[in-house]
Amino acid sequence: MTLRFLGTTSEDGDCPTLYEVEETGDIVVQGDKLTDPEHLAQLRDVKDSETFVVIPRELLTRFAPRA
Repeated sequence: MTLRFLGTTSEDGDCPTLYEVEETGDIVVQGDKLTDPEHLAQLRDVKDSETFVVIPRELLTRFAPRA
């Protein structure tokens, strides 16, 4: 699997960051883990293998690929 860097809104190389899986076009999101119990309680159909990250809307609108 090859990841291609798409972009970040971080000034110092930290997260949040977007990557694309070149073979599938899927998007990988790097960000701070969602830990707020109230927010976690509102999520639906969560599998044990899943986790959630918080990213600024600006990151998606600036760097997400357009199909």
